[in-house]
Amino acid sequence: MNQALNTAERPLPYRLASALVFLAALTVFAALIVTHVLKVGDSFLQNLVFSACICTVTVVSIETGRRLLWRGRRAPPMGLALLILASVLLAYLLGSAVAALLLGLPPDQVIEHQTRNFASIFLFTLLASALPTWFFANRVRLAELAAQAEAEKARAAAIERQAMQTQLQLLQAQIEPHMLFNTLANLQGLIAIDPTRAQHMLDQLIQYLRATLSSSRETHTTLSREFELMQAYLGLMSVRLGRRLSYTLRLPETLKEIAVPPMLLQPLVENAIKHGIEPKVEGGSVDVEASREDSSLRLRVTDSGLGLAHSLPGRQGESIGLANVRERLQALFGSRSSFTLSPNDPAGAVATIVIPL
Repeated sequence: MNQALNTAERPLPYRLASALVFLAALTVFAALIVTHVLKVGDSFLQNLVFSACICTVTVVSIETGRRLLWRGRRAPPMGLALLILASVLLAYLLGSAVAALLLGLPPDQVIEHQTRNFASIFLFTLLASALPTWFFANRVRLAELAAQAEAEKARAAAIERQAMQTQLQLLQAQIEPHMLFNTLANLQGLIAIDPTRAQHMLDQLIQYLRATLSSSRETHTTLSREFELMQAYLGLMSVRLGRRLSYTLRLPETLKEIAVPPMLLQPLVENAIKHGIEPKVEGGSVDVEASREDSSLRLRVTDSGLGLAHSLPGRQGESIGLANVRERLQALFGSRSSFTLSPNDPAGAVATIVIPL
Protein backbone atom coordinates (compact mmCIF):
# COMPACT_ATOMS: atom_id res chain seq x y z
CA MET A 1 0.00 0.00 0.00
CA ASN A 2 2.74 2.46 0.95
CA GLN A 3 4.70 1.55 -2.17
CA ALA A 4 1.62 2.19 -4.28
CA LEU A 5 1.09 5.60 -2.71
CA ASN A 6 4.73 6.55 -3.19
CA THR A 7 4.52 5.64 -6.87
CA ALA A 8 1.35 7.69 -7.37
CA GLU A 9 2.84 10.72 -5.64
CA ARG A 10 6.07 10.81 -7.68
CA PRO A 11 6.73 13.95 -9.76
CA LEU A 12 5.26 14.29 -13.26
CA PRO A 13 8.66 14.15 -15.05
CA TYR A 14 9.42 10.86 -13.32
CA ARG A 15 6.05 9.40 -14.31
CA LEU A 16 6.49 10.52 -17.93
CA ALA A 17 9.98 9.03 -18.05
CA SER A 18 8.72 5.74 -16.61
CA ALA A 19 5.93 5.67 -19.21
CA LEU A 20 8.43 6.24 -22.03
CA VAL A 21 10.72 3.49 -20.71
CA PHE A 22 7.76 1.12 -20.50
CA LEU A 23 6.64 2.00 -24.01
CA ALA A 24 10.17 1.51 -25.39
CA ALA A 25 10.46 -1.89 -23.72
CA LEU A 26 7.06 -2.90 -25.09
CA THR A 27 8.07 -1.78 -28.60
CA VAL A 28 11.26 -3.82 -28.60
CA PHE A 29 9.42 -6.84 -27.19
CA ALA A 30 6.74 -6.60 -29.87
CA ALA A 31 9.34 -6.27 -32.65
CA LEU A 32 11.17 -9.35 -31.39
CA ILE A 33 7.97 -11.40 -31.27
CA VAL A 34 6.85 -10.29 -34.75
CA THR A 35 10.30 -10.95 -36.25
CA HIS A 36 11.33 -14.21 -34.62
CA VAL A 37 8.05 -15.84 -33.56
CA LEU A 38 5.44 -14.70 -36.09
CA LYS A 39 8.09 -14.53 -38.87
CA VAL A 40 6.53 -11.37 -40.34
CA GLY A 41 8.44 -8.59 -42.09
CA ASP A 42 11.75 -8.30 -43.80
CA SER A 43 13.95 -7.29 -40.87
CA PHE A 44 13.96 -6.57 -37.15
CA LEU A 45 14.59 -2.85 -37.76
CA GLN A 46 11.56 -2.59 -40.03
CA ASN A 47 9.38 -4.39 -37.52
CA LEU A 48 10.77 -2.16 -34.75
CA VAL A 49 9.56 0.95 -36.60
CA PHE A 50 6.13 -0.61 -37.18
CA SER A 51 5.92 -1.73 -33.55
CA ALA A 52 6.92 1.71 -32.28
CA CYS A 53 4.25 3.45 -34.37
CA ILE A 54 1.51 0.94 -33.59
CA CYS A 55 2.32 0.80 -29.85
CA THR A 56 2.49 4.58 -29.60
CA VAL A 57 -0.84 5.09 -31.34
CA THR A 58 -2.39 2.34 -29.19
CA VAL A 59 -1.22 3.86 -25.91
CA VAL A 60 -2.13 7.43 -26.92
CA SER A 61 -5.55 6.34 -28.15
CA ILE A 62 -6.36 4.33 -25.01
CA GLU A 63 -5.11 7.06 -22.65
CA THR A 64 -6.96 9.81 -24.56
CA GLY A 65 -10.15 7.78 -24.62
CA ARG A 66 -9.93 6.99 -20.91
CA ARG A 67 -9.41 10.62 -19.95
CA LEU A 68 -12.19 11.90 -22.21
CA LEU A 69 -14.72 9.23 -21.27
CA TRP A 70 -14.00 8.71 -17.58
CA ARG A 71 -11.91 11.80 -16.65
CA GLY A 72 -9.26 9.95 -14.65
CA ARG A 73 -11.69 7.63 -12.85
CA ARG A 74 -11.52 3.87 -13.08
CA ALA A 75 -13.04 2.66 -16.35
CA PRO A 76 -15.74 -0.05 -16.28
CA PRO A 77 -14.45 -3.39 -17.64
CA MET A 78 -16.81 -3.54 -20.65
CA GLY A 79 -16.18 0.04 -21.63
CA LEU A 80 -12.43 -0.42 -21.31
CA ALA A 81 -12.55 -3.58 -23.45
CA LEU A 82 -14.42 -1.74 -26.23
CA LEU A 83 -11.97 1.16 -26.01
CA ILE A 84 -9.01 -1.24 -26.33
CA LEU A 85 -10.57 -2.94 -29.39
CA ALA A 86 -11.23 0.38 -31.12
CA SER A 87 -7.77 1.68 -30.23
CA VAL A 88 -6.08 -1.43 -31.62
CA LEU A 89 -7.99 -1.11 -34.91
CA LEU A 90 -7.02 2.54 -35.17
CA ALA A 91 -3.41 1.82 -34.23
CA TYR A 92 -3.16 -1.05 -36.71
CA LEU A 93 -4.25 1.20 -39.58
CA LEU A 94 -2.82 4.57 -38.58
CA GLY A 95 0.38 3.19 -37.04
CA SER A 96 1.11 1.11 -40.13
CA ALA A 97 0.56 4.14 -42.39
CA VAL A 98 2.92 6.28 -40.30
CA ALA A 99 5.56 3.50 -40.24
CA ALA A 100 5.30 3.09 -44.03
CA LEU A 101 5.74 6.82 -44.44
CA LEU A 102 8.82 6.84 -42.19
CA LEU A 103 10.38 3.83 -43.99
CA GLY A 104 9.48 5.08 -47.48
CA LEU A 105 7.54 1.93 -48.33
CA PRO A 106 4.90 1.93 -51.13
CA PRO A 107 1.33 2.07 -49.72
CA ASP A 108 0.13 -0.86 -51.85
CA GLN A 109 2.95 -3.05 -50.54
CA VAL A 110 2.08 -2.14 -46.95
CA ILE A 111 -1.63 -2.80 -47.50
CA GLU A 112 -0.85 -6.18 -49.05
CA HIS A 113 1.52 -7.02 -46.20
CA GLN A 114 -1.01 -6.01 -43.53
CA THR A 115 -3.85 -7.87 -45.23
CA ARG A 116 -1.84 -11.06 -45.58
CA ASN A 117 -0.79 -11.04 -41.90
CA PHE A 118 -3.86 -9.30 -40.47
CA ALA A 119 -5.04 -12.09 -38.18
CA SER A 120 -1.71 -12.78 -36.45
CA ILE A 121 -0.58 -9.16 -36.15
CA PHE A 122 -3.97 -7.87 -35.02
CA LEU A 123 -4.31 -10.63 -32.41
CA PHE A 124 -0.80 -9.98 -31.12
CA THR A 125 -1.44 -6.19 -31.03
CA LEU A 126 -4.66 -6.80 -29.14
CA LEU A 127 -2.91 -8.95 -26.56
CA ALA A 128 0.05 -6.60 -26.30
CA SER A 129 -2.27 -3.62 -25.74
CA ALA A 130 -3.38 -5.24 -22.49
CA LEU A 131 0.05 -4.47 -21.04
CA PRO A 132 0.00 -0.67 -21.48
CA THR A 133 -3.66 -0.63 -20.53
CA TRP A 134 -2.89 -2.45 -17.29
CA PHE A 135 0.13 -0.17 -16.74
CA PHE A 136 -1.75 3.11 -17.04
CA ALA A 137 -4.94 1.85 -15.41
CA ASN A 138 -2.85 0.69 -12.47
CA ARG A 139 -1.40 4.20 -12.13
CA VAL A 140 -4.94 5.57 -11.95
CA ARG A 141 -5.72 3.04 -9.24
CA LEU A 142 -2.60 4.11 -7.37
CA ALA A 143 -3.69 7.74 -7.62
CA GLU A 144 -7.14 6.79 -6.27
CA LEU A 145 -5.54 4.92 -3.39
CA ALA A 146 -3.35 7.93 -2.67
CA ALA A 147 -6.36 10.25 -2.68
CA GLN A 148 -8.30 7.90 -0.40
CA ALA A 149 -5.33 7.65 1.96
CA GLU A 150 -4.97 11.45 2.07
CA ALA A 151 -8.68 11.86 2.76
CA GLU A 152 -8.51 9.24 5.53
CA LYS A 153 -5.39 10.88 6.91
CA ALA A 154 -7.10 14.28 6.96
CA ARG A 155 -10.17 12.76 8.62
CA ALA A 156 -8.03 11.03 11.27
CA ALA A 157 -6.11 14.27 11.88
CA ALA A 158 -9.38 16.17 12.33
CA ILE A 159 -10.66 13.57 14.80
CA GLU A 160 -7.32 13.67 16.65
CA ARG A 161 -7.42 17.47 16.83
CA GLN A 162 -11.00 17.37 18.12
CA ALA A 163 -10.10 14.74 20.73
CA MET A 164 -7.04 16.72 21.79
CA GLN A 165 -9.07 19.91 22.07
CA THR A 166 -11.64 18.13 24.22
CA GLN A 167 -8.87 16.71 26.38
CA LEU A 168 -7.27 20.12 26.81
CA GLN A 169 -10.60 21.69 27.75
CA LEU A 170 -11.13 18.99 30.37
CA LEU A 171 -7.63 19.51 31.71
CA GLN A 172 -8.13 23.27 31.87
CA ALA A 173 -11.34 22.73 33.79
CA GLN A 174 -9.44 20.80 36.48
CA ILE A 175 -7.72 23.89 37.90
CA GLU A 176 -8.56 23.83 41.57
CA PRO A 177 -11.32 26.17 42.77
CA HIS A 178 -9.89 26.38 46.30
CA MET A 179 -8.37 29.78 45.55
CA LEU A 180 -11.74 31.21 44.59
CA PHE A 181 -13.43 29.83 47.70
CA ASN A 182 -10.67 31.10 49.99
CA THR A 183 -10.76 34.51 48.37
CA LEU A 184 -14.54 34.79 48.77
CA ALA A 185 -14.24 33.73 52.40
CA ASN A 186 -11.56 36.37 53.01
CA LEU A 187 -13.64 38.93 51.17
CA GLN A 188 -16.62 38.17 53.36
CA GLY A 189 -14.50 38.74 56.49
CA LEU A 190 -12.91 41.95 55.20
CA ILE A 191 -16.19 43.63 54.31
CA ALA A 192 -16.98 44.19 58.00
CA ILE A 193 -13.51 45.12 59.28
CA ASP A 194 -11.71 46.73 56.30
CA PRO A 195 -14.11 47.84 53.52
CA THR A 196 -11.34 49.60 51.58
CA ARG A 197 -9.20 46.49 51.42
CA ALA A 198 -12.29 44.41 50.65
CA GLN A 199 -13.07 46.70 47.70
CA HIS A 200 -9.49 46.37 46.45
CA MET A 201 -9.69 42.58 46.72
CA LEU A 202 -13.00 42.57 44.86
CA ASP A 203 -11.49 44.66 42.04
CA GLN A 204 -8.56 42.24 41.78
CA LEU A 205 -10.92 39.26 41.79
CA ILE A 206 -13.02 40.73 38.98
CA GLN A 207 -9.90 41.45 36.94
CA TYR A 208 -8.60 37.93 37.50
CA LEU A 209 -11.91 36.21 36.65
CA ARG A 210 -12.25 38.27 33.48
CA ALA A 211 -8.75 37.28 32.35
CA THR A 212 -9.32 33.63 33.31
CA LEU A 213 -12.63 33.40 31.43
CA SER A 214 -11.06 34.85 28.30
CA SER A 215 -8.09 32.48 28.42
CA SER A 216 -10.11 29.34 29.15
CA ARG A 217 -12.10 29.78 25.92
CA GLU A 218 -9.06 29.99 23.64
CA THR A 219 -6.72 27.36 22.25
CA HIS A 220 -3.75 29.74 22.13
CA THR A 221 -2.78 32.99 23.73
CA THR A 222 0.33 35.15 23.96
CA LEU A 223 2.94 35.38 26.68
CA SER A 224 1.90 38.97 27.24
CA ARG A 225 -1.66 37.92 28.09
CA GLU A 226 -0.40 35.03 30.22
CA PHE A 227 1.68 37.44 32.26
CA GLU A 228 -1.27 39.80 32.55
CA LEU A 229 -3.25 36.90 33.99
CA MET A 230 -0.44 36.14 36.45
CA GLN A 231 -0.30 39.82 37.39
CA ALA A 232 -4.02 39.71 38.21
CA TYR A 233 -3.69 36.45 40.14
CA LEU A 234 -0.65 37.49 42.17
CA GLY A 235 -2.20 40.89 42.79
CA LEU A 236 -5.22 39.13 44.22
CA MET A 237 -3.04 36.86 46.33
CA SER A 238 -1.05 39.82 47.64
CA VAL A 239 -4.29 41.38 48.93
CA ARG A 240 -5.09 38.13 50.71
CA LEU A 241 -1.61 37.48 52.11
CA GLY A 242 -0.53 41.06 52.61
CA ARG A 243 3.15 41.52 53.41
CA ARG A 244 3.69 37.75 53.48
CA LEU A 245 3.84 37.72 49.68
CA SER A 246 6.06 39.59 47.27
CA TYR A 247 6.38 38.81 43.59
CA THR A 248 8.14 39.79 40.36
CA LEU A 249 7.23 39.21 36.73
CA ARG A 250 9.96 39.30 34.07
CA LEU A 251 8.93 39.13 30.43
CA PRO A 252 11.36 40.40 27.74
CA GLU A 253 9.83 42.70 25.14
CA THR A 254 10.89 40.33 22.32
CA LEU A 255 8.83 37.46 23.77
CA LYS A 256 5.54 39.23 24.41
CA GLU A 257 3.82 38.05 21.23
CA ILE A 258 5.03 34.44 21.42
CA ALA A 259 2.04 32.07 21.18
CA VAL A 260 1.57 29.64 24.07
CA PRO A 261 -1.23 27.41 25.37
CA PRO A 262 -3.58 29.36 27.66
CA MET A 263 -3.39 29.11 31.46
CA LEU A 264 -0.10 27.24 31.34
CA LEU A 265 1.58 29.27 34.08
CA GLN A 266 -1.31 29.49 36.53
CA PRO A 267 -1.07 25.94 37.93
CA LEU A 268 2.63 26.51 38.65
CA VAL A 269 2.07 29.85 40.37
CA GLU A 270 -0.94 28.51 42.24
CA ASN A 271 1.08 25.50 43.38
CA ALA A 272 3.86 27.81 44.63
CA ILE A 273 1.38 29.90 46.61
CA LYS A 274 -0.58 27.00 48.07
CA HIS A 275 2.28 24.64 48.98
CA GLY A 276 5.14 27.09 49.40
CA ILE A 277 4.05 30.55 50.57
CA GLU A 278 0.75 30.08 52.42
CA PRO A 279 1.98 27.38 54.86
CA LYS A 280 5.11 29.42 55.68
CA VAL A 281 4.59 31.76 58.64
CA GLU A 282 6.79 34.54 57.32
CA GLY A 283 5.62 34.01 53.72
CA GLY A 284 7.98 34.44 50.81
CA SER A 285 8.38 35.56 47.21
CA VAL A 286 7.30 34.26 43.79
CA ASP A 287 9.27 35.05 40.64
CA VAL A 288 7.81 34.34 37.18
CA GLU A 289 10.27 34.59 34.28
CA ALA A 290 10.28 33.86 30.54
CA SER A 291 13.45 33.44 28.49
CA ARG A 292 14.53 32.12 25.12
CA GLU A 293 17.19 29.47 24.65
CA ASP A 294 18.01 28.70 21.01
CA SER A 295 14.73 27.44 19.51
CA SER A 296 13.00 26.83 22.86
CA LEU A 297 10.96 28.94 25.25
CA ARG A 298 11.73 28.50 28.96
CA LEU A 299 9.10 29.46 31.55
CA ARG A 300 10.23 29.40 35.17
CA VAL A 301 8.30 29.91 38.41
CA THR A 302 10.55 30.24 41.47
CA ASP A 303 9.32 30.53 45.05
CA SER A 304 11.04 30.87 48.43
CA GLY A 305 8.42 28.90 50.34
CA LEU A 306 8.68 25.72 52.34
CA GLY A 307 10.11 23.71 49.46
CA LEU A 308 9.47 20.26 48.04
CA ALA A 309 10.23 18.44 51.29
CA HIS A 310 7.24 20.10 52.98
CA SER A 311 4.70 19.52 50.21
CA LEU A 312 2.09 16.81 50.59
CA PRO A 313 1.68 15.25 47.14
CA GLY A 314 -0.23 12.32 48.54
CA ARG A 315 -3.25 14.39 49.43
CA GLN A 316 -6.07 14.31 46.91
CA GLY A 317 -6.20 17.35 44.66
CA GLU A 318 -2.83 18.86 45.52
CA SER A 319 -1.06 17.41 42.45
CA ILE A 320 -3.87 18.02 39.95
CA GLY A 321 -2.38 21.30 38.76
CA LEU A 322 1.05 19.81 38.03
CA ALA A 323 -0.46 16.68 36.43
CA ASN A 324 -2.54 19.07 34.33
CA VAL A 325 0.61 20.79 33.10
CA ARG A 326 2.36 17.52 32.23
CA GLU A 327 -0.63 16.10 30.36
CA ARG A 328 -1.22 19.28 28.38
CA LEU A 329 2.43 19.52 27.39
CA GLN A 330 2.43 15.88 26.31
CA ALA A 331 -0.76 16.34 24.29
CA LEU A 332 0.44 19.52 22.60
CA PHE A 333 4.18 19.00 22.10
CA GLY A 334 5.03 15.39 22.98
CA SER A 335 8.71 14.74 23.58
CA ARG A 336 9.65 18.21 22.34
CA SER A 337 8.62 19.71 25.70
CA SER A 338 9.65 19.13 29.30
CA PHE A 339 8.45 19.99 32.80
CA THR A 340 10.66 19.79 35.88
CA LEU A 341 10.17 20.61 39.55
CA SER A 342 13.37 21.04 41.57
CA PRO A 343 14.48 22.53 44.91
CA ASN A 344 15.39 26.20 45.12
CA ASP A 345 18.47 27.35 46.98
CA PRO A 346 18.27 28.21 49.88
CA ALA A 347 14.51 27.55 50.18
CA GLY A 348 11.48 26.89 48.03
CA ALA A 349 11.02 25.24 44.66
CA VAL A 350 11.60 25.92 40.96
CA ALA A 351 9.09 24.79 38.31
CA THR A 352 10.41 24.94 34.75
CA ILE A 353 8.59 24.42 31.47
CA VAL A 354 10.47 24.16 28.15
CA ILE A 355 8.46 24.18 24.91
CA PRO A 356 9.52 24.60 21.26
CA LEU A 357 9.14 27.98 19.62
